[in-house]
Amino acid sequence: MSTLVLLLVTGLGLGGLYFLVASGLSLIYGLMGVLNFAHGSFLTLGAFVGVGVARLVGTDTWAGLGLALVVGAATGAAAAALTELGLIRPLYERHIEQVLVTVGLSLATVALFEGIWGPDAQYLTGPPWLESTTTLAGARIPNVAFVTFVAGALVLAGIVLFLKHTRYGLIIRAGVENRAMVTALGIDVRRAFTLVFAVGGAAAGLGGVLASQYFGYVSPHLGGNLLIFAFIVTVIGGLGSLTGAAVASVVVAVLQQLTNYYLGYGDLVVVLLLAVVLLVRPSGLLGRKA
Repeated sequence: MSTLVLLLVTGLGLGGLYFLVASGLSLIYGLMGVLNFAHGSFLTLGAFVGVGVARLVGTDTWAGLGLALVVGAATGAAAAALTELGLIRPLYERHIEQVLVTVGLSLATVALFEGIWGPDAQYLTGPPWLESTTTLAGARIPNVAFVTFVAGALVLAGIVLFLKHTRYGLIIRAGVENRAMVTALGIDVRRAFTLVFAVGGAAAGLGGVLASQYFGYVSPHLGGNLLIFAFIVTVIGGLGSLTGAAVASVVVAVLQQLTNYYLGYGDLVVVLLLAVVLLVRPSGLLGRKA
């Protein structure tokens, strides 16, 4: 029983991590129709810069972790906004070119990160409480799993509140429905769309710092590894559905944990789940049918 509890709770923690990456993908595609394959680069850059700044204070202190989270999120937001301004904005409605540019950027940034920080993983330790465990129903749960799950839930709530209860959220939703009409009213929709990218990048940067705590290291390939599962989560949940991405994050992560422990083929089972969903419900669990 304790083993099952451990797998379920750590699965929830891993699901929170997946959602932090998938939320930006889902948000950007749902509102702007852009599949951003460079999203993992925002995560990796946020993790490296956040952890690097935190080392000035100490990665094993709460002050260092808090600084890393803030700097990581800000770095991810800035990188995403610059990408939208310089590369994506000229390519709206040109989806093939978007894919080619973002795939190229993702490959180029991995090489850039290896050149700056080296190809090997950099290991780190977090605050003592984050490194320890809490006993729950006889299972010793890593505390970092609770943190990543709560962070994912807070990001989901924050994005939903932003879109529904702020002026820019209203502009973004209106611009998606009828961009020409909103522009005719004198509102700069392009600025709002840049903000969408920044919000998605901030979530990725935050996820990068938390991923470095969850796995205990940061490497140039961290974002790319998580991006694979984030795309799977986004497709299973339904492209453009934040709620669907949240549900799929939990389903995929828990299934992966259980299958890895009992069978050893967690990644394969997740891919098979993706295939089944695409065959049975191509729009995803909570996606809108075309």
